[in-house]
This record gives sequence, structure tokens and C-alpha cells, in this order.
Amino acid sequence: MSENENKDDLIHTDQNDNTNKDKDEYEDICYICRRPESVAGKMIHIPSNICICQDCMQKTFDSMNGSGLNMNDFMNMGGGMPNIGMINLADMQGFMPNNQKVKKKKPKEQSEPVLDIHAIPAPHKIKAKLDEYVVGQEHAKKVISVAVYNHYKRVAADTKDEIEIEKSNMLMIGPTGCGKTYLVKTLAKLLDVPLAITDATSLTEAGYIGDDIESVVSKLLAAAGNDVDKAERGIIFIDEIDKIAKKKNTNQRDVSGESVQQGMLKLLEGAEVEVPVGASSKNAMVPMTMVNTKNILFICGGAFPGLVDVIKERLNKEASIGFKADLKDKYDEDENLLRQVTVEDIRKFGMIPEFIGRLPVIFTLDALTEEMLVRILKEPKNAILKQYKKLLALDEVELSFEDDALYAIAKKAKEKKVGARALRAIIEEFMLDIMYEVPKDDNIGKVTITRDYVEKNGGPLIAMRGCAELEDHNM
Repeated sequence: MSENENKDDLIHTDQNDNTNKDKDEYEDICYICRRPESVAGKMIHIPSNICICQDCMQKTFDSMNGSGLNMNDFMNMGGGMPNIGMINLADMQGFMPNNQKVKKKKPKEQSEPVLDIHAIPAPHKIKAKLDEYVVGQEHAKKVISVAVYNHYKRVAADTKDEIEIEKSNMLMIGPTGCGKTYLVKTLAKLLDVPLAITDATSLTEAGYIGDDIESVVSKLLAAAGNDVDKAERGIIFIDEIDKIAKKKNTNQRDVSGESVQQGMLKLLEGAEVEVPVGASSKNAMVPMTMVNTKNILFICGGAFPGLVDVIKERLNKEASIGFKADLKDKYDEDENLLRQVTVEDIRKFGMIPEFIGRLPVIFTLDALTEEMLVRILKEPKNAILKQYKKLLALDEVELSFEDDALYAIAKKAKEKKVGARALRAIIEEFMLDIMYEVPKDDNIGKVTITRDYVEKNGGPLIAMRGCAELEDHNM
């Protein structure tokens, strides 16, 4: 046997192995309607690894019979006409990428329990882990820890008696940059569950330009590696949820407001939804599969600008009675007025009652103070300062920050009014020159960031190896 023949055999064997592996791991997809076997039913296999569901096959036969075409003549066409063969469907199909293949569901009798109720960390353990990464927000961390614990206990128990435990979907309200997204990301990482993050501003009612409401479930499926079982116990975080509030005083169809809220109700409560695999929108070339949202935890977050005014109006109305009439302006300087939010305030803001009702756990996050911003800089496991210290340590240079410098950074960030997001940008700005200049000189042993350097009134303190610190005016 020649070397080329050996090579061909190896390639053929590898292809067969991959094909068999795919058959074991992934579902068959109908070539015509793009539905997997679990949805469309048993597939009919034809040459060139093409699968067609029975519905599509029947429709094809009916269509051909209706056109007067004899199926026997059609099937013998390739042999009866010289130099003409049947179309190679494999060439038309191409190879379906892995991100569009649906993993097979395990049979219920063979499948392991989705969650072990004894393995779910207790609320105090969840909060302790969150404390390592998230500074402050004690109330929010306690609420989310309890809600998550109860949710996954509900999933693990899967109660089938008359007492049905309600889903612990959450609505978190807090100013921009207070850590809403970071909190959810950290939580999903700690629990080792798939997470999908989407922006409510991109969602529209089905049939309009933008992402369908079901696209959020499709993103979760992608995060779970197209494993439906895994996706059905994941977390979906919908940010900027305040942007789909009802629009006031409009006569036009509100395709990105109230109608989106209405469309999301079935997802939040729990329903079987057909979602595209490996794509954000439905089209003819993308396979579809069914996902049950019953055990998916939905967390919605938003800054709700204008909600403070709604709360003030209510509180001032209450304060205008009797002896409290002189307290009308007492709420103007309260940064954490959102703590006093009620369901009625959220409804008045523009969220429909049915939507609020499917988010039973409502809590707020506090605005970040200068003190909290300083703690964010240095305390978390992956704090920004620790990252920069590690980067310079790789060049065998010690990086340190004076306390006054940290408060100067926090003050600048506070002025920008975008929360913790501003910290990175501020530090990047004054660290640029240091990161550029330090590698030039192997004699530099230590760099100290001062308040004057942060405020652009001087330079950092540079210490050469074996020498005292000197101020560098060139940076």
C-alpha cells in the first residue's frame, strides 16, 4: 500500500470518528426546516449525511405529486442522462459550525440530578464570596445571596406537590457604575452556571428591526455550549431595563416599551420557547431548538433616572400633611433616596404591573462614595491597583500609591458621575507614561504615585535600586 493511500485511509478514519462523535453528542438537524430531532421527531437519513424530518419529507412528496412529476423518473434521472449526475447535497450543505449544533438531551431516567440540594452554598457563604470581589453594597449582597439560594433550592427540589415555589426573579435598581453588572458576573462565576448579559435597549417586539425578545435565551444557550439542560439552569441578566418603560403621551405603537414588557412576561414566568442556535435572530439557515425558561433565573437591572423624582413627589406629598410641612426639601441632597422605592413608584415610572409582579425580589444599590471608591481601588481580589502592581512587578519594579493619591483619584471619579467605571480611565491616563518609561531603565526599583502627580502638579517619586526616592518631573 502506498504512502498516499495510507494517508487517505487515516483521513477517512478521522472523519468517520468525528462523524460518530457528532452523532453521539449532537442532535440531527433537519436540512430543510432546521429543527433538531428533539423538536421535529425522528429523522430520515439520505446520502451525503443529509437529515430530513418526516414532516418536510411528506411536504416535499406532496409538492412533487401536485406538480405532476413522477418520483421514479426523478430518482433515475442521473443514470439515464450522460454526463449529468444528481446534485451533491453535501456541497450545498457545507459543514455546520459547532456553535450551531445542538447537544443531545440525556434521557430522564439516565440523566443525573440537575443540582444537588446539599451542594448549594448557603446564603452566608455566597455573600462571603461576593465580599471578596464586591466592595460595600451589604444589603444588596445579602438580598441576592438569599434569592439565589432559594432559586436553586427550588430547582433542585423540583417540587411536584400542591405547594409550588415561586421563581426568585430580581429587579436591582442603582445609579450608573454602582456595580450591578459586576455583581451578577461575580455571582454566576461563583455558582459555575452559564450567564447571558443583554441590553434591554436592543430588544423589540417580534417582527420589528432589532433583537427578538427570545434572543436573550439564545445567548444563554450559546454561553452553555448549546447544552439545553445546562442553559435551563443558567442566569439571564437584562441591563438597562428602565429603557423599556412605557412611553408617556404617545399614540404610536410602542415596540420598544410596553409591548416588550408584555412579550417578556412568558419568559420570566416560565415557558417553552423556540430559539435560534448560534444566532441572535431567526432565519431559514439557522437550526432551532426548544428551551424551557421555568428554571432560568432572570435578573433585571437599571439606573431608573427620574425614579428619584417620583419618590420625592410621593414623600413630599406625605410630608405636606400636618407638622411635617416644613420638610419638603429634606430629600434633595439624599444620594440614596432610591432605598425608599416602592412597587407603586416603579409602576408610575412606566413599568407595567404584570412585569413588576414577575420580579418579586426588588432591591437597590447605593451610590458610591469617595471612601467606597478608594476601597474598590485596593481591596477586591482583582483590584485595579493590584493589577498594575503585578504588571510592574514583572519588570522587577515596585509600585506604591500614597493614600492622598487614592483619594484624589476617587474625587476625580466622583466628579465624572459614572461610578466605578471612571477609575480605570483615570488610572490609565496617569499610568501611561510610567508604563512607557519604566522598561527603558533597568536601574528603576520603585515608583510611588503621589497626589501631586494625579492632580498634574508634579511627578511620581522614582527610586533607583539602592538609592533614595527622587521626584521625577519628566513624567
